[in-house]
Amino acid sequence: METDEVLTLLQDVAEQVINPRFRSLQSGEVHEKAPGDLVTDADREAEVLITAALNAAYPDAVVLGEETHSADRSLMQRYIAAEHAFTVDPVDGTKNFVHGSRDHAVMVAETVGGETVRAWIWQPQHELAYVAERGAGVYRNGERVPDLAASGPVDLAGLRGHTSRRSWIGTSLGDLPPLQLTWVSCGIDYPKLVEGEADFVVYRSAAPWDHVPGTLMLREVGGAVCTSAGRPYEPRDNETGGLVAAVSQEACETVTRLLAQRRARKDAAR
Repeated sequence: METDEVLTLLQDVAEQVINPRFRSLQSGEVHEKAPGDLVTDADREAEVLITAALNAAYPDAVVLGEETHSADRSLMQRYIAAEHAFTVDPVDGTKNFVHGSRDHAVMVAETVGGETVRAWIWQPQHELAYVAERGAGVYRNGERVPDLAASGPVDLAGLRGHTSRRSWIGTSLGDLPPLQLTWVSCGIDYPKLVEGEADFVVYRSAAPWDHVPGTLMLREVGGAVCTSAGRPYEPRDNETGGLVAAVSQEACETVTRLLAQRRARKDAAR
C-alpha cells in the first residue's frame, strides 16, 4: 500500500466505526480488559478492519494490534521476530474517547528488519494527519513539519516536561519546572513534541503500538527517544522500565541523567 493509501484507510475506518460513537457510546460498548483499562467496541472493530486491510496487502507481515495482543500474548514474540511488521493502535487514548475528549488518535507504524520505515497518526476529531517516512521528514496534513532545531537551541535548564506517571505530576526533576500530565494519548503527545509544544515526556511503559509511530516522527524532526537507562528506544523493545521522548538528544540525556539521580536518591534512602 502506498503511504497515502494507509492514511486513507485510517481515516475511512475512523469515519466508519469510531467517529459515529464519539460522545455517543452506549454502556454496552465500553468494557474493561483489566480494572481501569478500558476498551470499546470502536477499538475492537477498528483494529479488525485495519488489520484485515494490512494482511490483505502484506500477507507475510506480522500485524501487532493492541487489542489482539491483549487476547493473544504470543503475538508480541512473533512481532519481535518478524522481518516485516506493523503496529496498530486503533483508538489511542481510549479513556479520553470514552470521556468525550477530542484527544485520541488512530496510529499505525511499519517496521522492516526491526527498523521503523513509515508511521501514521490520524487525530479524527482534530482532523490532523501526521505521516512520516524514514529519512523523508514528517508531514502534517500534507505540509512538512520544520525541524525542531529551526526554532533555536533548546533551553536545557527550563525543559518543559510531561509524564504519564500521575504520582509525579507537580514534582520536578532536579531544578526543571514541575512535571505536567501528558495529553493521555501518545497519538497526541508525540505530535505535541514534534510541533515543539512540549520539550520532553517521561513514560512508564514502552508498548510498541504506543511508541513506535511517534518515535519515528520525533527523530525525523531532530528529537530523540530513549529508555530510562539512556539507550535509544527500538521498535522491538517492550520491557524497558520506561521511556523518555524529547525534542533533542541533549534534552533526552539531561532527563535520563536526572532520572538516574532520582533513582539513586531513592535507593540510598532505603
